[in-house]
Amino acid sequence: MLLFDKRLKEMRLKNHLTQEELAQKVGLTKTSICCYEKGTRMPTLDTLIDLANELNVDLIYFLGSDTYQVATDDITYGINLAKDEIKLIQELRKHYPLYTRLLEKPKRTIELIEKKIR
Repeated sequence: MLLFDKRLKEMRLKNHLTQEELAQKVGLTKTSICCYEKGTRMPTLDTLIDLANELNVDLIYFLGSDTYQVATDDITYGINLAKDEIKLIQELRKHYPLYTRLLEKPKRTIELIEKKIR
C-alpha cells in the first residue's frame, strides 16, 4: 500500500477532520491515525474498510490506484495509475530525449540511471 499514508491524510483533510475526530468515528486512537499517516503502521483490512467508508473513498484508491480511461479509435481501455505515476510521466515528457529513450529501451535506460545515482 504504497500511497496509503498520503491518501489517508489527504482525504482526512479534505473532509475537514482532525486525526482525533477521524479516530473517534472509526473506533481508533489518534495515535493509530498518526502512525498510519506517517507510514509506520498499517491498518488491518477491517480498519482499512472502516476508514474508506468513513472518508467516502473507494478501497482501491487507498491501495494506490486511480482509474483513467484511454480511448483509441472506437475502443476505450481502463488503466489504473496513481496520481504520482501520472505526475512522473508528465515530468518525463518535458525531457523528450530521456522520455523517448525510456520508451525505446526501458530496461537499459533504468540501469544507466541507477548506475548514475549510486
